[in-house]
Amino acid sequence: MGIKPITENRKGRFNYEILESFEAGVVLTGTEVKSMRAGKINLNDSFAVIQRMELTWLNANIAVYTHGNLNNHDPLRTRKLLVHRYEIRRLIGVTKEKGLTLVPLKAYWKDGRVKLEIGVGRGKKLYDKRQTVREREWSREKGRILKGD
Repeated sequence: MGIKPITENRKGRFNYEILESFEAGVVLTGTEVKSMRAGKINLNDSFAVIQRMELTWLNANIAVYTHGNLNNHDPLRTRKLLVHRYEIRRLIGVTKEKGLTLVPLKAYWKDGRVKLEIGVGRGKKLYDKRQTVREREWSREKGRILKGD
């Protein structure tokens, strides 16, 4: 079936220096899945933490399903992420290092299931962000110059 993208967290790569990334499954309810099929998800302020040897996804906004009934889901509820135990153990060691956090980078469909790409990242300073913007603008300018010739 392949991979079909749902959404991407562009600010995640801008605000954090991503050191490594991995894939995690997500435990969802029926109305959450239907809402994600419609593309009603926002990853911008979300993050992942390890609680009681489980990886959880916090602050992700999956909009309420419009055709749902009284049993509709809470848009900002805590969701469990599915990863292997050895990955959790490794992530515990990595996140204890100062300044590292787990940032959701993108959500996508893989073989009919929702997967989340999570990056282990270190927050960028303001001057790092400025440097990123400068590099992006220079690559655009370079493309314009080469295209004009």
